[in-house]
This record gives sequence, C-alpha cells and structure tokens, in this order.
Amino acid sequence: MNIQNTNRQTAAETALVEAYTAQLGDLPGNGAVIAARDNLLENLKRLGLPTRRIEAWHYTDLKTLLRALPDTVPVPVLSAAAPIVSGSPVIASLQGVAAKGVTTEGFSVSSFGEALLDGSAAAGLSELDKDDVIGRINGSFVRDGFVVDIPANAEIETPIEIQAIHGGGQVHNRFPVRFGAGAKATIIERHLAATEDGAFVSSISDITLEDGAEVTWVLLQQQGAADTHLGQLRIRMGADVKLRLFFINAGGKLVRQELRIDVEGEGSDLIVRGVNLLGGETHTDVTMVLGHNVPNTTSTEIFRNVVFDRAKGIFQGMIRVAPDAQKTDAKMACNTLLMSDDGEFSAKPELEIFADDVQCGHGATVADISDTHLYYLMARGIPRAKARAMLVNAFVAEIVEELEAEHLVEALETIISNWLENHA
Repeated sequence: MNIQNTNRQTAAETALVEAYTAQLGDLPGNGAVIAARDNLLENLKRLGLPTRRIEAWHYTDLKTLLRALPDTVPVPVLSAAAPIVSGSPVIASLQGVAAKGVTTEGFSVSSFGEALLDGSAAAGLSELDKDDVIGRINGSFVRDGFVVDIPANAEIETPIEIQAIHGGGQVHNRFPVRFGAGAKATIIERHLAATEDGAFVSSISDITLEDGAEVTWVLLQQQGAADTHLGQLRIRMGADVKLRLFFINAGGKLVRQELRIDVEGEGSDLIVRGVNLLGGETHTDVTMVLGHNVPNTTSTEIFRNVVFDRAKGIFQGMIRVAPDAQKTDAKMACNTLLMSDDGEFSAKPELEIFADDVQCGHGATVADISDTHLYYLMARGIPRAKARAMLVNAFVAEIVEELEAEHLVEALETIISNWLENHA
C-alpha cells in the first residue's frame, strides 16, 4: 500500500522549496520549461520526500535519511579528469555546468542548457510515476548537462567519457543521449567528487536506442564520503538492439541509483551487470524496473555486492512482462558477500508476468568468504588480509571480464582493486 507521510516538512524538504524560490528567476528555460518545473516542484511540496511507507522506497526512507541539504558553495575551479581509457574524448560537466569547447568526431554534442532555453527539453522534464522523486528534484533544479547524438550507422571505436564533477554544494545534471539506428558506441558515465565538501547531487540520463543499435554503457559512481547521489537511467530500446549496461557504485554517503528500462522492440537483448562496493557507513540503494513490453526479447541481470564496516546496501529488481510479450527470456541474480557483522544487505528481486509463454527466473544469495578458500590461500603463505582481498576481487572481477574490451576491463579492475585495498 502506498500511503505518503503527511507530517510537516522536514528541514531538507523546506530547504528544497526555499532553494527553488531563491533560484526561480535564474533557472534557464522558456515558458514551457518554467511550467514543467513549477508542476514538478508543486508535486514535491504536496507529496514530500518518500518514506518507508512507499513500497518503492521501503528500504530507503529518504524523508529520514536526507536530514539537510548542504549550503550552496562558491563555484570552485574545476577541470576535467583524465579519462579512464587513454585517448577517450571527454565531455565534462563541472559543478553542473557544461564545459565549453568540446571536440568531437563522428557524433554531436550540445549544451542541455540551450535545450532548456529554447524549450525543446520541456517534454523530458517529467516524473515517470507517482514515486519518482528523483525526476521531480532533477527536473525542478537542473541547469545544464549535455545532449549527445550518435548518428545512424556510426561506429565510434573509442569510448566516449561523460564526466560529472563537483566540489560540494548542490549540483544537478541531465544527459539525453540518442543512438541512431545501427549505431555502435561505448559510453562511460562517470560521477566524481573533486573535494571533501559534502554535496547533494541529482543526475538523469535519458538514453534512446533506435533499431539495431549496439551499445555498451558504463556507469561509474565515485562520489565523496559525505555526498548524497540521486541517479536515474531512463532507457528505451528499439528493435534488434543490443545493450550492455555495466555499473559500479564505489562511493557516496547516501546513494539511490535507479534503472528504468523499457524494451520496446522485438529481437532486443539486454545485459546488465552491476558491482556495489560498500564501506564505511554508506547507504546504497539500486532499484531497477525493467519492462519487457513486446515479444521475443531477452535479458540477463547479475549484481555483485560487497559489504564492509557498517555499510548498508539494497537491491530491488522488478521485471515486468507485458501481456503481449510472449517468448520473453529474462533472468536475474543478486549475489552478496557480507564481510562485516555490522553490515547489512537487503535483496528484493521480483517478477510480474502477464504472458504465458516465457522463461523467467530470479535468485539471491548472501554469504561470507569461504573458510576453505581462505585456508587454501593462507596455507600457501598469503597473509589473511591479502587472501581476503584476492577472494573478494575474484568475486567481482568475474563479471567485469564479461565486458571483453581489454582496455576497459583493465581500467575498471584497477578501480576495484584500489577500492578493495582501502577497505579489505
């Protein structure tokens, strides 16, 4: 049952309303955009932040967890980071503002701020459903980002890296990306904290894949230890699309990463692989809603989670098979290593099937490192801490290697290994 909390506004809710009022005359947009923003903010005021009484937010009581917003800070001097794959073109949004002078070859890039000003972005400033607080917040406050267009039949061999870098404060980004029919490309979406100042960040990537596109999308979240990160991928897949979606969560104090995916064309294949590296006192929630809406489509989703210290992790995965989506083949697994008695992980895989000729399944496991495997390594002279790190690394590296692109696999394995050295 979805019953919203009607208590008076919290400090964070009041701060959101006051921030919108203070920025109202400065937020970019024509009349249609302003109307869309006002509608989203009004819904945010009326419904408030979600509580555990809202089923989709049951494990992440945002009304309680988001106690306050960081102050707006002076815009720090930021610069783009080196790409994780050498030679990749970098498109950087610095403190929520699109960097100028981006050089591209084979695809086009424009400022999302320009789309707000001319009104072409108005239709995208919407909430997906009554529980979409990320859509409300981002649509109300977003100022900039990038609009990326990969033309039909283009083959971009080098990964394109989209960076969202902040230095504290309140930052909101939007990245609409379209892959034309038959296009082939790899996108790396990377979120980074440049300072230790706490930040409140929202980010939405609107991804459209037209018929026959073949895409690898890597999402790398490396926010600071004091940051709140509310992220959302909105994905629409056409016919005969092949999408490989891979994400790593390796930072943040309070993280909610939503995957909203609609498979809308026959013959499409979706592969999702996720790694959640959770340490300290982070609260990280990955929520996926995947709709198989047409016949003859496939998907596999595997999530690997590692929990240290007092960290808390959540995975909610819903696969919905529409009445006409016969011959759907969908499988989902969530596997967790719980490395601390003080850590927590909650898994809630779900299937909602309205067709009768399908193959669907899901499963979840939670375990610690095998004592037998640990003894085997220690008996060969490997110190206990090093042996534990090796076993954890193997647990997550298994799915990283599925990316196949050697340069990308090596870069991500280095990021994972460095994180584990600091936590294991």
